[in-house]
Amino acid sequence: MAIAEKIQCPQVPDLPTASWTNAYRVGQEVVVSGMTGHPATREASQRGEPLGAYDQAMVVLKKLEALVTAAGGHKHNLTKTVVYLTDIADKDDVGRARRDFFGAHTPCSTLVAVKALVFPELRVEIDAWARLDVDLRESVTLSTES
Repeated sequence: MAIAEKIQCPQVPDLPTASWTNAYRVGQEVVVSGMTGHPATREASQRGEPLGAYDQAMVVLKKLEALVTAAGGHKHNLTKTVVYLTDIADKDDVGRARRDFFGAHTPCSTLVAVKALVFPELRVEIDAWARLDVDLRESVTLSTES
């Protein structure tokens, strides 16, 4: 049986009152809970400068990277994300954030529109899977052509 290692990361601490864990490493796989831009989104809203979808997505992607790095990897180990948007019109801004963050080596992804997230200022939530033994910068294209 594989051992699940709880990931501790100072940039993305587990909340003492949470009923979930931010991330686990199981062998070479890292599983990350849904991440949001909170508390940065709350702080920006309180200043009267709410973060748009692009900026929220960048905050979230950096959290994912921090957790995977704490597990012993890097952002190009991320192989799959699920993006939840409260406004599907934000898909282009989130897509731009993904391209800016990952470059040409983007992970697989699912995009879902949802009615709401846990706090009203949140527009984006992303959960992810990573493989520490996979680097998407070294991926190859399989072809069915003869």
